[in-house]
Amino acid sequence: MNLDLELARQTFLTESRDLLVAFEDGLLALEAAGDGVPVDAEQINAVFRAAHTIKGSAGLFGYDAIVAFTHVVENALDRVRAGTLAWTRPLGGLLLDCRDHIDALVACTAERGETPDAAMRSRDTELLAALQQILGGQPAAAAVPAGVAAAEVERCAGDCASADTWHISIRFGTNVLQNGMDPLTVLRYLGTLGRIVHVTTLLDALPEPAAFDAEHCYLGCEIDLASSEDRETIAGAFEFVRADSVVHILPPHSRLAEYVELIRSLPEDDARLGEILVAGGALTAEELDVALGRQAAADLQAPGAHRPLGELLVDQGLVAPAVVETALDKQQRARDPRSSGGEQRQLRIRADKLDELINRVGELVIASAATALLARRNKDPELHEATAALGALVEAIRDSALNLRTVPIGETFARFRRVVHDLSRELGKDIELELSGEDTELDKSVVERIADPLTHLVRNSLDHGIEPAEVRIAHGKPARGTLRLDARHDSGSIVIEVSDDGGGLNRERILERARERGLVRAGETPGDAETLKLIFEPGFSTAPAVTSLSGRGVGMDVVRRAIEALRGSIELESEPGHGTTVRIRLPLTLAIIDGFLVGVDGATYVVPLDNVVECVELAGATAREAERNGYLNLRGRVLPLLRLRAHFGLAGEPPRRENLVVVSYAGLQVGLVVDRLLGEFQTVIKPLGRLFTQVRGFSGATILGSGAVALILDVPGLITAGQQAARSVPGLAA
Repeated sequence: MNLDLELARQTFLTESRDLLVAFEDGLLALEAAGDGVPVDAEQINAVFRAAHTIKGSAGLFGYDAIVAFTHVVENALDRVRAGTLAWTRPLGGLLLDCRDHIDALVACTAERGETPDAAMRSRDTELLAALQQILGGQPAAAAVPAGVAAAEVERCAGDCASADTWHISIRFGTNVLQNGMDPLTVLRYLGTLGRIVHVTTLLDALPEPAAFDAEHCYLGCEIDLASSEDRETIAGAFEFVRADSVVHILPPHSRLAEYVELIRSLPEDDARLGEILVAGGALTAEELDVALGRQAAADLQAPGAHRPLGELLVDQGLVAPAVVETALDKQQRARDPRSSGGEQRQLRIRADKLDELINRVGELVIASAATALLARRNKDPELHEATAALGALVEAIRDSALNLRTVPIGETFARFRRVVHDLSRELGKDIELELSGEDTELDKSVVERIADPLTHLVRNSLDHGIEPAEVRIAHGKPARGTLRLDARHDSGSIVIEVSDDGGGLNRERILERARERGLVRAGETPGDAETLKLIFEPGFSTAPAVTSLSGRGVGMDVVRRAIEALRGSIELESEPGHGTTVRIRLPLTLAIIDGFLVGVDGATYVVPLDNVVECVELAGATAREAERNGYLNLRGRVLPLLRLRAHFGLAGEPPRRENLVVVSYAGLQVGLVVDRLLGEFQTVIKPLGRLFTQVRGFSGATILGSGAVALILDVPGLITAGQQAARSVPGLAA
């Protein structure tokens, strides 16, 4: 039981964090619309549902501090939904602060198991007072003291259903019977707590006869119970089936919003409007029959004036309009395949389990390569055919395993909505964040480690890049600045761009500070690219004063080192008066790649296959041209050459016929001159270790099928070296 409770608590923590993200995203979307604009019903409903779900889940675990505070926030959101409270930016800012406080309460009570301290209780009181002031001086809600029944939290003073009975919605779990529980026994015990006024049995989960299992339970019930017991006692009737079942309990005179939320959560998607209302407890089966009879009679009297059932129910005072609208919305979404068919089931898996899977797959790749090598040595056709089939299966397993560990970068991008919102307000600037490429996927380990560098870049753009509104207007720009985050795939890499439409980098100021620090000699004037790279030097800053955001010179250096640690690169483009773009290139994965084996002297190297454009044999006139010029005319295009034998200082004479591997990265190409081409190879990336961190030209190592170690070439670094070598060639430098 303790193990199950701990698992449930961890689930609550995970789901609460997800709901708080949805809460924040919804508030930021509402605030972006501005004041005086009608509130987007879908957005405010999403925010309300997030708060309501957190409150309800916290109540199950007895986290009274979360329940009490979130209940007040929920009431404020409910008034916005009802249109009795106008949406304003100050209200949005306050609700964002409330969101942060709920997050702190979850961390304190649910994660650490502590009681809120004096500072947290003071913050609680401060936020409640601010809410009360915005609500027009009326009490927002009273804090719920510890020990008060959760049913009291659910009650409200207005906009409530007229039913004076408890409404219980239950969908029994499939394994209830196998666990020794009888649904009828549960209902009988419930009857001892009061009088069961009405029971609607739902059979929507029944499968086709061929798939029916007599040991499985497919029942669901909607129950109206007249009882004076409290919520805890009534919930106790379902204690032994709650773990496998879905139970919703609404107290007498619940707010209509509670019925709306219940209808949205019903699992039945193909029901008609009347069935949805009955299943949600807003209408009894008898009342539905009467309403349908009146509808049929009206159709006979006036065949051309058919009135919808929902309209009749509202006119007769049987159901509130808001409940009917929600039921109709659910019905429409069930009929729309785009809204229901696109949903995907998700399974949460611990990250360390995925890491272990990737490690095992890596060992499988190495073992498969050893088997293939053995088959080639033995020259056994049948064994070679079997190992080829095995290799194809291993490659498919590798791709599937790597896909499990890829995640969209959109979640990381979304975090910056709040960063931009808060910092722009702190800096007194009006800045809009634009996102694109959120669906671009990359390895989760890369995503986790890219968040901090992106934060530095975003903060720099907000503080240094985008000018205040009055400066922008004076230069003929819109008062509102724009910060853009973009991601896309390019040649086996992911490209992330952080760009702004600010004033651009001040090259004169950069050179001035560089000369002050001795990074550039007096009288020396480097090119634009070299000048911009100076901002990545340790301790370099052009800020005139140290502030809470900048001026300490620790930002861009940290960014560069973090990107290089991920085997990536970073580029800068800046146009004075128009803005700056920082472009980051990262590998898609840090685990397993497709490689291309080449041999130089007695050593074997791996070139990432995504960087390989083509292979060319160097012989005859082509070889003489390459030897004489240091570059090659490849179909009318000048291709700089880099001889790996000379670059790595390998002894020995080259063979009579060499080979050229054309590699590409970031739009640049270089030809790598090698001795032998050895073919494709699934490469498990192994880090080189701290001892080799300063070794240039290599990004890792791998184990071949023979057990030998092959170094993985750092293509971006080799292309840079090749381009630099090309500048020293007299005919090519011009």
